Amino acid sequence: MNPFDEIAVEEAVRLRELHKAKIENIKLVSIGPKAASEVIRAGLALGADEGVHVEIGEEDPQADPLGVAKALAAIIKNDTAGVDLVIMGKQAIDGDNGMTGQMLAGLMGWGQATFASKVEILEGDKEIKVTREVDGGLEEMKVRLPAIITTDLRLNEPRYASLPNIMKAKKKKIEKVSAKDLGVDLIPKLETIKVTEPPKRVGGAKVETVDELVAKMKAAGVA
Repeated sequence: MNPFDEIAVEEAVRLRELHKAKIENIKLVSIGPKAASEVIRAGLALGADEGVHVEIGEEDPQADPLGVAKALAAIIKNDTAGVDLVIMGKQAIDGDNGMTGQMLAGLMGWGQATFASKVEILEGDKEIKVTREVDGGLEEMKVRLPAIITTDLRLNEPRYASLPNIMKAKKKKIEKVSAKDLGVDLIPKLETIKVTEPPKRVGGAKVETVDELVAKMKAAGVA
């Protein structure tokens, strides 16, 4: 499991442990080939209740962030029990795009708090307070529910699944759906044409005088 997503699962479970009467259900979603169901099963062993597997073929291209966001939006809209809070990793560890959470918030018209390092449900259950790590220190914001949160590494340290919970996870429900069932298109809209390495750096050179340095810079076209 993507470590950022594992942190998201852990945070959902921790929030329910703190607010047992307020959080009725934790549902996991994964989009991928058959093996993705095992990723969901690992999250169920951490304490989630059920999963949804949007299954794609082994040879199908990986969905891009917009496609994933559209699939998640469709699942949320089809959930008859209603969804108040979505917690997800801030980025994948392959493409490193870091866009899906923001796109999902835009599609749903919900508030968002990205790169969360602390999450609190406020009194009244209508708002959450999120602490974000930014370049200048820490930023605190209040977000009205329903909302999207994306997790940073320092939000928590995920627990290890116990053997009893691993056994219980095998009996928990994982619903399998297709992109067609959701009415979305997961074919990527972006195509990677070419990937090349940057040019190798050449060794530096020592100069004896400032004049010699200026002359070399002029010859290189940087002065």
